[in-house]
Amino acid sequence: MMHAIKENWIKRFRRHATQDKQGRFSIRARSIYILPTKQGMLLAIVLILMLIGSVNFGSNLGYLVTFLLGGIWLSSILHTWRNLLALQLTSLQAPAVFAGQDAGFDLLLENPGDLPRFGLMVQASTGNTAAIDLQGNESRTITITLPTSQRGEFKLSVVSIHSRYPFGLFKAWTYIQLDMTCLVYPRPATQGEPPSQPAYSPSEAGERGVGADDFIGLRAFRHGDSPRHIDWKAMARERGLYSKLFGGDRAEKVSIDWDLLTEPDPENRLRQLSRFILMADERQQHYSLTLPGLTIPAGLDESHRNHCLAALARFKVIP
Repeated sequence: MMHAIKENWIKRFRRHATQDKQGRFSIRARSIYILPTKQGMLLAIVLILMLIGSVNFGSNLGYLVTFLLGGIWLSSILHTWRNLLALQLTSLQAPAVFAGQDAGFDLLLENPGDLPRFGLMVQASTGNTAAIDLQGNESRTITITLPTSQRGEFKLSVVSIHSRYPFGLFKAWTYIQLDMTCLVYPRPATQGEPPSQPAYSPSEAGERGVGADDFIGLRAFRHGDSPRHIDWKAMARERGLYSKLFGGDRAEKVSIDWDLLTEPDPENRLRQLSRFILMADERQQHYSLTLPGLTIPAGLDESHRNHCLAALARFKVIP
């Protein structure tokens, strides 16, 4: 209870970059923290000792060196603080992954001014860090990768941007409240076949329809095509990447049904369903998905596959 109250108190008074109507975060002057690093504290102590020695011995050279280094120490505060000022960050996307894979959160970092920015570090709360330098009026995309272990919605809530440029004497940083979500599909099981036999139905396009019976030609490769249908011979001859088309008067359909599985553990059952979806997609079989309270009609394309996998990822197990 006390820990939760402490976290809420910290979040309430923590400085964040401000967000505009377009969803872009801008780092303002009052949202930047700055403190000396260990090296900065050590130099400050050395300067104090040098000043005391110069006063005791009346050394003009000691005064000169002390105030010269002291001026560098003070000016580095401005340079470190200005290295973050006015930077802009926009959250882009987080493609879905399978459990066990790394989730990648794409962020766009922009420098709207002419002043180059060096030594920028974008860090997630878990410690994952991406380093970047920006020239004047430059924008670059960076990716924060975080490991996943369970299916569902994986969130990246807060990132920090910090810098120790130019001398490492001070550290300036700010927080950005993102609330990005990456959908994590169930990790496919390593073995198993769907507990049903494929069904066949007439193809609406007749013998020239999409099927698996007769080879009818080639077309340019599209993202999501099965590797089994790639014309590897044409690729070996450097003619380009093509996919084989098959026709026939029937279309193969598979029913992927939660109730047909005997696995008692719900999470393992979801892993099996994930495997069956990928298998049917690779084999170019039209497939439907049936879950408790949800039925997705048969289909066969990348959006259908992602729709079925997303249903597995968001499925709520009732105890």
